[in-house]
Amino acid sequence: MAKLRGIAARIIDLNTGFSPIKWRAVSFVVLVCASLVAVQAWLTWRARDIQLHETTIATANLAQAVAQHAYDTVKETDTILVGLVERMETDGRKPSQLERIHRLLIKRVGELPQLHGLFVYDRDGGWLVNSQPTMAKGQNNADREYFAYHRSHAERGPHIGPPIRSKSTGDWIVTVSRRIDAADGSFAGVVLATIKMDYFRSFFERFMIGRSGAIFVALDNGIMLVRRPFEEKSLGRNISALPLFRDHLPRGPVGTAIITSGQDGVTRINSYRKLEQYPLVISAALSRDEILAQWRADAYLHGIGVGLLVLVLGWMGWRLVRQIELRSQTESELVLARNSLETLNRTLEKLAMQDGLTGLANRRQFDASLQEEFSRAMRNASSLALIMIDVDCFKQYNDIYGHPAGDECLRAIGKVVAGSKHRPGDITARYGGEEMAVLLPETDVAGALIVAENIRKAINKLQLRHAGNNGGVVTVSAGVEAFAPVRLDSRPLELIEAADQALYQAKAHGRNRVCGPAKQLLHAGDAAA
Repeated sequence: MAKLRGIAARIIDLNTGFSPIKWRAVSFVVLVCASLVAVQAWLTWRARDIQLHETTIATANLAQAVAQHAYDTVKETDTILVGLVERMETDGRKPSQLERIHRLLIKRVGELPQLHGLFVYDRDGGWLVNSQPTMAKGQNNADREYFAYHRSHAERGPHIGPPIRSKSTGDWIVTVSRRIDAADGSFAGVVLATIKMDYFRSFFERFMIGRSGAIFVALDNGIMLVRRPFEEKSLGRNISALPLFRDHLPRGPVGTAIITSGQDGVTRINSYRKLEQYPLVISAALSRDEILAQWRADAYLHGIGVGLLVLVLGWMGWRLVRQIELRSQTESELVLARNSLETLNRTLEKLAMQDGLTGLANRRQFDASLQEEFSRAMRNASSLALIMIDVDCFKQYNDIYGHPAGDECLRAIGKVVAGSKHRPGDITARYGGEEMAVLLPETDVAGALIVAENIRKAINKLQLRHAGNNGGVVTVSAGVEAFAPVRLDSRPLELIEAADQALYQAKAHGRNRVCGPAKQLLHAGDAAA
């Protein structure tokens, strides 16, 4: 910009009689350069917003997937515990019963890949039965958190404890447990399921979250259960004082926020969900710096490009001022050429949306109009009707009279179809080959049947000779459908398929007739209903 102003000052010094047109030329160049810089800055910032918005959606979907996985894992495990509690409270603890339960637990652990083990403890913490092939003797788990919890809490619901190392294998596990009651309601023991932490870790590893992305599952009191990247020191850590638990979860169970991690200091776009059925909080986060790395590279590249372009425009502006008279003449010619090109482009655009043979809208324009009218009908909850028209026995017509005569036949029919358009919003189009379509916004089936029947009668009146068709003249069959697309999963293709099916019914019932939904037929001599 400074260089451009310097060039302008030199020009003023060299040209004492600085004309208004030259002033306007200098101002124009300055304005263009400033506009380029401003537009590029806006586009760059807009690209950043879009990138962050798309990442917000991605993290929300990722959090939903992880939450569903966590819920399914715990639900399957808890379902086993519910049945196990019922067996222990109903069937008792006879050696034969315990042996049968032992076989059942081994089978259940083999069936579910997430399970590390299943255990039943008596009221003192002793091992009654478990899923190990050979049950250890003399073991006691009364010191475990889950056992102490159930001993002091009468609630019968599931309890998810902090991560611990298994006494039997040394693996990191997550515990899900339920209380066993005696007949008088007193504490009688605990049933426990242990979930492999590696089961969660292997699932988390499937997602591409970059070097600094993070996924974790924690208890709703802030106790960390499992995290990617995996660090043993983070397991069981209390993160309830971090912003996610302190500031965001109290506002709602689901959300997305930009949070700087208290564990590694990385700023991430963090989507979180709190499960309703279980006391779990799931978080999926992507590093903001990694997300914006490509955006920064593009911003630098585009900035350099715009800077070079501004310098080039400044130099060209200096040349422009020196040769303003010749340039003015050139610009006038360019304006004329531009106007001619715009006129040509409008003509070409119109031709590109028009069928060259019949003058009707072509398939491209029909598809675009159908999508637009379908969306409008969905917003307004209004009816949208479609008529599909097919020339009867047209292949035989071409075989008998030749393709040039077939083209003339289609032109004549196209004029009739075009004449059925009585409102600005109606669309008449050549759908393909000898098939044509009429799109009628805000029209129900009854109205569309009338329009279709009028078209059929009008084509009959043309009395175009056709020796290969019943009656010896050219006739058409038409299928009609109309509905109000109010469902979110409604598609334009449904309307086309329904109208096409109605057309098939019209053909199947002898041609030269109109068929609507549920085989409503109209043919020569019928009254439109």
